[in-house]
Amino acid sequence: MIGLDAATAKAASPWLRAADAMLGRVARVDRGVVSVLTDDGPHRVGLGGDVLGRIAADPTAAPCTGDWCVLRSWPDRRDTLERLLPRRTSVIRSTAGESSHGQVLCANVDVAALVVALQSLPTISKIERMLALAWQSGARPLVLLTKADLAADRDQIAEDVRAVAPDVEVLCISATTGLGLGRLRALLAEPATVALLGSSGHGKSTLVNALVGAEVLATRQIRADGRGRHTSVRRELVVVPGGGALIDTPGLRGVGLFDAEDGLSRAFADVDALAGRCRFSDCSHAGEPGCAVAAAIESGQLALRRFESWQRLRREQLQMTARAAARLRRRRG
Repeated sequence: MIGLDAATAKAASPWLRAADAMLGRVARVDRGVVSVLTDDGPHRVGLGGDVLGRIAADPTAAPCTGDWCVLRSWPDRRDTLERLLPRRTSVIRSTAGESSHGQVLCANVDVAALVVALQSLPTISKIERMLALAWQSGARPLVLLTKADLAADRDQIAEDVRAVAPDVEVLCISATTGLGLGRLRALLAEPATVALLGSSGHGKSTLVNALVGAEVLATRQIRADGRGRHTSVRRELVVVPGGGALIDTPGLRGVGLFDAEDGLSRAFADVDALAGRCRFSDCSHAGEPGCAVAAAIESGQLALRRFESWQRLRREQLQMTARAAARLRRRRG
């Protein structure tokens, strides 16, 4: 099966000894009904009691697209999802509200691809936020600058994005002309599972159709003001001919970071390295003597905009950590 690794196969083996058990991978979830791909074809299944109990205790334990699972077949021809297997990677954002929880967008992906259209100038600070999300997932981040046929200055924009994406591959892509599709097909052929993340109207579903070679997902034209229209309403795993799988996700209006300290460190490795060279370990970078960050901004080595983006996301992460700690205290108390 696409994406099955040795660790997952080993974790599944004790549960597959029963004659009525089978291994599957979640393709999509619709209000508690789960579509699962197995070696003998697709199955539509409900949730077993053990899984429901785990969800009640922890919402992130709910099945999501990309999950590996064990199904059970019953004498009345029903199938149920009885166990989720450990996730190798997972893309998690925070939900809205003062007591934010984590929402798992997809799991067991090898590449977290940030899809950013070039019909208008990309917002660099949003790309930085998405990169932190991608790094935190444990998957390999990738930036796809789509609709590249509409941007005469695409190469310059790509260089600007690379400047804020250390150690991340940035590709210009066009589903219309085929630019960059060969590289994506090569990634999928490894074989890999690639999750497409980004706002509505940036070409995620169009990209899936181009790589599959058929209209498997609906698409819509962008609005007259250039903003996207929501087409995908759920996360869906699509197997690509020739190897690999794609996970299309609904457009993300906002991306709150959830427990993303490591992701922030990877996304802002340059700023973190400067902060580590400050004279004082608790430097706030607000005028203290020997501040390496302030010196880098003054010399032009570090852009003020990038520093402010780093500060903003770090504050958000600290607030999230404080809310999580308060929630834990209430649960214990």
